[in-house]
Amino acid sequence: MSIRQRKLTIAVLALIAVGVVVITPRTSASSSDHFLDEQLTAVLIQRGFTGRVGSSVERRLGRKIDNQLADLGRLAFHDSLLGLNNDNSCSGCHSAPNGFGDSQSIAIGIENNNVVGPDRAGPRNQRRAPMLLNNVFYRSLMWNSRFAAISGDPFDNADGFQFPSPESFNLSYLPHLLTAQAFIPVTENVEMAGFNVPDTHDGVRDVVVQRLNASTQYRKLFAKIFPGVKSGGPITYEMLARAIAEFEFTLVFADAPLDKFARGQKNAMTDDEKRGALLFFGSTNCVSCHTVSGQSNEMFSDFEMHVAGVPQINPAVGNVVFDGPGANEDFGLEQITGNANDRYAFRTAPLRNLALQTAFFHNGSFTRLEDAVRYHLNAIGSAASYNPVAAGLDADLQGPQGPIAPVLARIDPALTTPITLSTEEFEQLIAFLRTGLLDPKANAHDLRKLIPAQLPSGRPLHVFQ
Repeated sequence: MSIRQRKLTIAVLALIAVGVVVITPRTSASSSDHFLDEQLTAVLIQRGFTGRVGSSVERRLGRKIDNQLADLGRLAFHDSLLGLNNDNSCSGCHSAPNGFGDSQSIAIGIENNNVVGPDRAGPRNQRRAPMLLNNVFYRSLMWNSRFAAISGDPFDNADGFQFPSPESFNLSYLPHLLTAQAFIPVTENVEMAGFNVPDTHDGVRDVVVQRLNASTQYRKLFAKIFPGVKSGGPITYEMLARAIAEFEFTLVFADAPLDKFARGQKNAMTDDEKRGALLFFGSTNCVSCHTVSGQSNEMFSDFEMHVAGVPQINPAVGNVVFDGPGANEDFGLEQITGNANDRYAFRTAPLRNLALQTAFFHNGSFTRLEDAVRYHLNAIGSAASYNPVAAGLDADLQGPQGPIAPVLARIDPALTTPITLSTEEFEQLIAFLRTGLLDPKANAHDLRKLIPAQLPSGRPLHVFQ
């Protein structure tokens, strides 16, 4: 870096330190572009963003990814044999073409029509199923953070992994938060298990492994990896959990244009994406919750719980009893803590690969990124005019909403003051969020290739639209 460049960077950092990020008028294309690069570089340095988190998985695991185990996990992930209701798999709510996220605003689990995509039908749950891409780096999982690494590091079980009862800290012996979390989905009544199942979580898991052990093909696959099975022993649930988690370890897509830029490839981003990034880190203050440093692991979330003032959506037909006197509210974190002060709080959503999502916020109350961002910029003002039809929700989600006044009474202070952007600035912010944070390998065409052609159980696959 030249003396002039160093001085320029120091000057930009000084502006950042006092909360000012300035984009100068264009003089010539080369000088303006150069200064834009200097500004964004300085911001990323100040925020501690390296663009290298995607290459850190094996180092943090302390071993190589076991591709054979991961492929077994991929097969099990797509197999309804794991669901005691016999009609849903992990992939029913975590769809490959949608970044292993939901194809719906609010998830449809059991009693579905075997379709995964826009035409999926059945009774709804309470929230949208989150994307799984890059969740190996998440220190807490689920919208109410009910699965969490106490150390703040999902690779570190030293302080334990906390789950609701009955698991509590009992899964803390497992090596990664995702391995522990893989014990849970098959026990969830509305997601996979149904209601005609054993009374305990361990009882449900016992039936799942009985099914696996009764499958000749699954026994062959597990025997190739686990010596105990090869010598005639049973498949255990922990083996299944390790396989599913190993598959999730492969779902790292964190090489977006911003990452390449941070590593020195200045032409990886368009000018609009760069200017949108400066808005994100600067005047819009999005980064106050969608953080990139420390335990965020560059995932664009502080993984803390906030009240964002999101409209309360209620399905016409559901299999979950909602909260509140009208059974039309979602109390969020309060469901876990029992503390009324935690009402309506949800985990900050990570933002990588947003372009793959079909809906936004915990209940999918917006189906277009532009609308979700506009809401963020003026949450209180937008709440009064929210219209589920205009927001693009499916017909069964367009009915009466839950009360918004008590939600807004608890809204996070960071969202109380409206932020005004020009049309050009708004488009730049959207460009950064949509394409500046999108790993080009995370596209529906390539992700669809991870759907198996057939399953070891012989069961039919879901129909992926």
